[in-house]
Amino acid sequence: MKGAERISFSRRLQGYGEAVQLPEQPVVEGRLIRMVGLTLEAEGCKAPVGSRCLVISETATGSSRIEAEVMGFAGNKIYLMPVDSIQGLQPGARVVPAAGAGKLPMGFSMLGRVVDGIGRPLDGKGNFKPDDWVDLNGPVINPLKRHPIEEPLDVGIRAINGLLTVGRGQRLGLFAGSGVGKSMLLGMMTRFTDADITIVGLVGERGREVKEFIEQILGEEGMARSVVVASPADDAPLMRLRAAMYCTRIAEYFRDQGKNVLLLMDSLTRFAQAQREIALAIGEPPATKGYPPSVFAKLPQLVERAGNAEQGGGSITAFYTVLSEGDDQQDPIADASRAILDGHVVLSRRLAEEGHYPAIDIEASISRAMPQIVSADYLHKAQQFKQMYARYQQSRDLISVGAYTAGSDPLTDRALEKMPQMTAFLRQGLQVSFSLNDSQAELQQLLSHE
Repeated sequence: MKGAERISFSRRLQGYGEAVQLPEQPVVEGRLIRMVGLTLEAEGCKAPVGSRCLVISETATGSSRIEAEVMGFAGNKIYLMPVDSIQGLQPGARVVPAAGAGKLPMGFSMLGRVVDGIGRPLDGKGNFKPDDWVDLNGPVINPLKRHPIEEPLDVGIRAINGLLTVGRGQRLGLFAGSGVGKSMLLGMMTRFTDADITIVGLVGERGREVKEFIEQILGEEGMARSVVVASPADDAPLMRLRAAMYCTRIAEYFRDQGKNVLLLMDSLTRFAQAQREIALAIGEPPATKGYPPSVFAKLPQLVERAGNAEQGGGSITAFYTVLSEGDDQQDPIADASRAILDGHVVLSRRLAEEGHYPAIDIEASISRAMPQIVSADYLHKAQQFKQMYARYQQSRDLISVGAYTAGSDPLTDRALEKMPQMTAFLRQGLQVSFSLNDSQAELQQLLSHE
């Protein structure tokens, strides 16, 4: 077919009976003229940025149809990024604008299921019947109409409940290098946090972690009220990007139903790296340590979608893991994430190597919503704990070699006396949960004579 012609055939989404219809009106299709890396270049096709196209290759053994998204254009050429595998693609393949391919399945029937970045089931349990089909980008809430963060949220972690109290609707980052326990801490929050529905996004991580997270960390009880969106590291970058956006869209859907949603994403760094791959592939110049400007534009667009709805609505409390490459807290993605989140929990490799779990570095961590959700008296107690802990760490080398003389500094003396109790307060077993009330009561008792 050449130029503008009428076409009428449909492609069935893998795993669904719902057909994606190509438009029944004149469309201008094109031809695939070039492929460099994962970037497809088509000529003659007219499609706006962000729309979907089908790349159709006809062979002697059949045809292959690959969905791709329009990422940019130059003159009469458009640049596309495939959503899935590009196996079977040929020069001169037809590129046809597709209508309806951007809709994604949504609904309560997704609870207990594992899906990929476009809603296809991965758990082998067959299809689920969506309650609705929605766009990937949800409606934007006026920031002045959002309900403020004023209610504490119990996450079951004593160190966080007591010293970094989280508010319902807050967005917090878990910052650490590789192998320090981010995923394990995320799993504990999944099991212990007080939420109606949990949405877990496993974006760009190792494939084996998906099954382990579901079976060993979530378990049957946790999975029953959860939806897992998984896109491992070997997926196409656009699929990883869409998986992060899709799990956020699912959280928005349930929030709009009045539910209190817990959104856990592992990891925000892999989302940024997927956008970097796409941007560099279509020719965007690198700026900050190899990251193009579009990466730093995408991060707030994703994160700002979480939070409270309008007065009387639901909420999304979000935890994002951020990988600090080489334990560098000034890594561009870590630095940008810290600026747009409502607080950060930093995990220390030194503490992890000492067998201190969870390895939370209390000195480097903060919850920006804590002053609004706890009493002034309790906030003062938490600050006292941090001051004593920090003073001990400053004098640690002197104390360890016996060079510190008792009586030299009253605050150091009290820190030295309380250190065993403070260390015990910060430690917690993987299967042990501490409620918000118990955590705060223990902290007040620890500092009752201060």
